[in-house]
Amino acid sequence: MRISKIAALALALAAAATAQAADPVLVIHGGAGVIRRDNNKADEADIRKALETALRNGHAELKAGKSSTDAVVAALRVLEDDPHFNAGKGAVFTHDGKNEMDASIMEGEGQRAGAVAAVHRVRNPITLARAVMEHSEHVMLVGDGAEMFAKEQGITLVDPSYFRTEKRWQQLQKILKEEAAKQASTDPEYVKHIGTTGAVALDSKGHLAAGTSTGGMTNKRWGRVGDSPIIGAGTWADGGCAFSGTGWGEYYIRTHAASNVCARVKFLKETAAQAGAAVINGEVVKMGGDGGAIVLTSDGKFAFPFNTEGMYRGWIGTDGVPHVALYADDGMTGDVVLKKEEAVATPAH
Repeated sequence: MRISKIAALALALAAAATAQAADPVLVIHGGAGVIRRDNNKADEADIRKALETALRNGHAELKAGKSSTDAVVAALRVLEDDPHFNAGKGAVFTHDGKNEMDASIMEGEGQRAGAVAAVHRVRNPITLARAVMEHSEHVMLVGDGAEMFAKEQGITLVDPSYFRTEKRWQQLQKILKEEAAKQASTDPEYVKHIGTTGAVALDSKGHLAAGTSTGGMTNKRWGRVGDSPIIGAGTWADGGCAFSGTGWGEYYIRTHAASNVCARVKFLKETAAQAGAAVINGEVVKMGGDGGAIVLTSDGKFAFPFNTEGMYRGWIGTDGVPHVALYADDGMTGDVVLKKEEAVATPAH
């Protein structure tokens, strides 16, 4: 009798462990609002390669049994180091000719979170956001204080010149010349607000995590901070849903887009696609904003809601094969694209 009870208990524990196990998934974005004409074939090839590398690096963490947080950070560090994306090395310039970067990360299990804003010398802001989450009593650190903390944590700091790229510099010069001449911009206003990187992951234990990293908006002033480092606006993770956004940050803040989507999953029992479409292609657009997002739920289902000509995006599952897409008409699993009769293209970088 005693042996049979022990055996039954062992079977019950095994069943519980199996129920909690999950097939790992990693989903990423590299910015909504892609304009096809702005990319030549070489750019497209480089962007696809970077997205695939980010997916493989994150997947390697998951395959090794590491956490969804490890996967998110590994993927985002690749995008932060690549000048094709508006984060880290590819960060856009402020009105004063500086690079100011923001990032955040959140874990679904326990809902720990960390964020940084307006940093100038941190090579990989997502790494610093994680350090804030894991090694401080705070959620968000900004500016010089954040960089002081980075130094204490042994996180790589670089000279601000590291972030300068000619493409980003010329984007700023174009806007400054238009302002000086009091000339209407040849691009829509929201062009300055588009472009971010993000990742969401589900690990083998069924735990979710989300992270977002950005260079902000071109020509921003007065220490402007968008949605990316704001928990609940640009980044969110709970037990059932993870979200990372890319778009006109002011509207993501006003609609608390990230937590809004995941609340719909939790309370309205909507799918990733339904919840993402309702907020990103619904509430945000109705208010006048644009952009996209990645949404991943605890059942491994994911969605790419966006309402622009394209969004750099990709996913990878247990087979380790990366899937990437750049434009709306690429048609990839999980796409939820808002069809506009006369869609206005909005560049990601």
